[in-house]
Amino acid sequence: MAAERLSMRTIKEVLRLKWVLKFTGQQIAQSCNIARSTVKEYLERALNAGLSWPVVSDLDDGQLESILFPSTPPVPSEQRNLPAMEYIHKELRRKGVTLRLLWLEYRHSNPQGYQYSQFCLLYRRWYDKLDVSLRQTHRAGEKLFVDYAGQTIPITDPVSGQTREAYLFVAALGASSYTFAWASLSQDLPSWIEAHVRAFHFMGGATQILVPDNLKNGVTRPCYYEPDINPTYYELARHFGAVIIPARVRSPRDKAKVESAVLVAERWILAALRNHSFFSIGEINRAIAEKLEELNNRKFQRIDASRKSLYETIDRPALKPLPACAFEYAEWKKARVNIDYHVEFDGHYYSVPYQLVKEQVELRVTAGVVEAFFKNRRVAGHPRSHIRGAHTTLAEHMPKSHQKYLQWTPSRIVEWAGKNGPNTRNLVEAIMEKRKHPQQGFRSCLGIIRLKKKYSPERVEAACGRALILKAYSYKSVESILSNGLDQQMLPESSSEKSILHYNIRGREYYRQKEVENA
Repeated sequence: MAAERLSMRTIKEVLRLKWVLKFTGQQIAQSCNIARSTVKEYLERALNAGLSWPVVSDLDDGQLESILFPSTPPVPSEQRNLPAMEYIHKELRRKGVTLRLLWLEYRHSNPQGYQYSQFCLLYRRWYDKLDVSLRQTHRAGEKLFVDYAGQTIPITDPVSGQTREAYLFVAALGASSYTFAWASLSQDLPSWIEAHVRAFHFMGGATQILVPDNLKNGVTRPCYYEPDINPTYYELARHFGAVIIPARVRSPRDKAKVESAVLVAERWILAALRNHSFFSIGEINRAIAEKLEELNNRKFQRIDASRKSLYETIDRPALKPLPACAFEYAEWKKARVNIDYHVEFDGHYYSVPYQLVKEQVELRVTAGVVEAFFKNRRVAGHPRSHIRGAHTTLAEHMPKSHQKYLQWTPSRIVEWAGKNGPNTRNLVEAIMEKRKHPQQGFRSCLGIIRLKKKYSPERVEAACGRALILKAYSYKSVESILSNGLDQQMLPESSSEKSILHYNIRGREYYRQKEVENA
């Protein structure tokens, strides 16, 4: 509605401050305690009327009023054309359209029509008679409201006869109320995300804003001012170029649009299908699609338009185009880095940089990739594996000492041990033979070979020969023999006979063959 007219005394003061004291519009507004737009309006009226100072000071209030606000010949109300309220209400949803612009267009085609203040009053009275959901003015292509219906749909198993419930997802565009509905067997995160993807494709484009209720799949931590958005849901919005603004807690007007859409869907879809028996989720969604088409083509009670017609003329041209590539679903999970610089997901272990031991990271998991993020920075990426209990390790994630260890192979260890002597080679082979996997004996073998740094190669060779005779296949046994000087003592003849001709020693060629087979 138009603002109340200022007194002539105040108007004179505005003109004096401008023309005599050279005040700015802001200074005048502060001095007279009025809005800057009001100051601008009265200055323009004075200039259009050809007034100046001191002419204004010599005019009385009546003369000044007649000059600034000339009266127009009265026109009987019955001779004036009423504004098209439905058209005005629809046009206000377009970006940049205001009541003043629509009034100017109205007066252009109706010179004897209503003044702006009366024009606004007539629209306000008409607007107040609308339903709450229709009263809200939403910009074209701006918002998509989403939620689940309270009612469910029973599905009967054709074999067992048991029933389970399907959940109805509902989405509605803000400007046109164009509605989408889709049923799923769960309200979990994958179903929530799939429903949004289907909704955007049904609309033929993406909105600027998504408005969900504070459902856990959408909002991980509700907050009146700064709610925490689920990372997967955030990725979906970013993919479609939208932002998420959840409905405020205890603010029903924020979600009046979707609550109205849910109510309509329950009345015109679920109620209409109440006597139908369904045996699959696909059967339900086919029936919903038929009823949805009828719902969107049905005209409003107070507006001569349907959801479909408003969508075609208002929302659809304003929607952003859909991305060229499909959205890839990714699950996010927090994980603690173990002492072995690996994190676990679904029973498999993936390496991260060893510097992150005991730190908490976020895992982004898709159908084919597992990624780790630390403080929103990607630190690792692996192909996803479904082998439980196994490890996927990158060499660059390991400490340098572990990287050197990774370079060793069974054949290389046997070859290096052979340089020290046949007893050393045979003991190394025997140690790896006794393990379930040769790599389990790597540390023992490397420890034996490195004993040459403390003892002479000849003593290590002799100690390995004594260990073979005693069948003591371990690093600790060899180290004990050397530390106690047993390598320098003779064994009984019966014990030393054919000590190094071990029939079960496989040799380095065996391990080389194994490496080829495993490659």
